[in-house]
Amino acid sequence: MGYDRMCPRYERAALLLGKKWSGLILRVLMGGPRRFHEFRDQVPELSERLLSERLREFEDEGLVHREVQACRPVLILYELTDKGRELEMVVQSIQTWADKWIESATTEGSRGQ
Repeated sequence: MGYDRMCPRYERAALLLGKKWSGLILRVLMGGPRRFHEFRDQVPELSERLLSERLREFEDEGLVHREVQACRPVLILYELTDKGRELEMVVQSIQTWADKWIESATTEGSRGQ
């Protein structure tokens, strides 16, 4: 792999995965199928509009499968496809890097006191 020219595939992946909240949404999905409100429970700052947009983008790219279950009320589950699940090593690598190099919010908050 050379670094002197940008690979179009890498650029496309970086643009998709680098969008705001994408990494956190993928991390939530690594835990298994989720209902819409479960994303908001884990990432409360995430707006419903942006969550819907990201999930739709992931679905269009084949990373996420959306399953509508016919019951009352209607139940919609979002789950990673095999293609999406292949990002697990990427998510784990980011977590490993963050554990090593990023201070926790509680540490940063206590630093100024």
